[in-house]
Amino acid sequence: MNVGIPKECRPDEFRVGVSPVGVRLLKGAGHACFVESGAGDGSGFPDEQYRQAGASIVHSAEEAWRRADLVLKVSRPTLRELDWLQPEKALMGYLYLAAAHPGKVEVLLEKKISAIAYEQIQLADGSLPVLKPLSQIGGRMAAQVAARLLQNDAGGHGKLIGGVAGVPPSEVVVVGAGVAGEAAARAFLGMGAHVTVLDRDLSRLQWLDEFLSGKLTTVVAHPFHVARATEYADVVVGAVMVPGERSPLVITRAMLRRMKPGALFIDLSIDQGGCAETSRPTTHEAPTYVEDGVVHCCIPNLGGVVARTSTHAFLNAAAPWIERVVVQGVEAAAAADPALAHGVVTHAGELRNFRRVSYTRPAE
Repeated sequence: MNVGIPKECRPDEFRVGVSPVGVRLLKGAGHACFVESGAGDGSGFPDEQYRQAGASIVHSAEEAWRRADLVLKVSRPTLRELDWLQPEKALMGYLYLAAAHPGKVEVLLEKKISAIAYEQIQLADGSLPVLKPLSQIGGRMAAQVAARLLQNDAGGHGKLIGGVAGVPPSEVVVVGAGVAGEAAARAFLGMGAHVTVLDRDLSRLQWLDEFLSGKLTTVVAHPFHVARATEYADVVVGAVMVPGERSPLVITRAMLRRMKPGALFIDLSIDQGGCAETSRPTTHEAPTYVEDGVVHCCIPNLGGVVARTSTHAFLNAAAPWIERVVVQGVEAAAAADPALAHGVVTHAGELRNFRRVSYTRPAE
């Protein structure tokens, strides 16, 4: 199989679809790898490391896409990239199609592309093993991003996350107690914040309370509880997701209007459309906007600027499924592995495992 590894083209996306170690394993199994020149630079993998691993270096993104039977990416592809993908080939990456530009879905269907979304590979216990490391990174990054954005010079209202003797810490509210929400809560606790976590799953809240020895406050996420918690918060972190669907809108504009002026909202659900009515994607270069007096930070590729950590982390998780696809092909691998089958979102011109909604992003 010919495997293409293009350079990620989205702003401030420094991760890469496969490391040189991954190329070495693929090459050793008899597969050819075509790596776009500079694809690994942001993650600390120069072209020479890929050459030594056995890859062929190509000098355009179009060539990396057109020569591939399977393209390995990180971030969701652009329409231009999908234009280069040859019919009846395969694509693996964090695709988030449920909240993507609708034209992308049509291209995948028309070309009969076998598209596997890493974020939807799901084990029998409901866990998402390839999404998990990036959710952990995003949750931990939320705390360091918040510490910066609460500063006056960044547009915040000038509070230190952990406070000091005689001055109380910041109030942090995390909506969603999944992997990202847990990681965010732990990171904020480590910085000395007072943390409240809301979720609809009482058993998850009970586990989190026991795991963290009661160091945080847990609340069932009824709408009136979400409204009350966001009202007193200095920082609200949205960490709500449903595999294969657009994120539910659990934070309303009315709730945000009652937040403190200069308070901060970080939406970790933005890859899947966002969990607040006021959410819209931002970038690392322009990370925030202010709406109804609240500073919003909604960066889809939050982990893209810690590329070395992120690339190693997600490839550690994704490697077994990449191997199954290159050895068996998408159809046979999905038939043999229910977890992988959950990740197949388009195949042979058909939709799989995600629900379309009446939602569009701006043209990309």
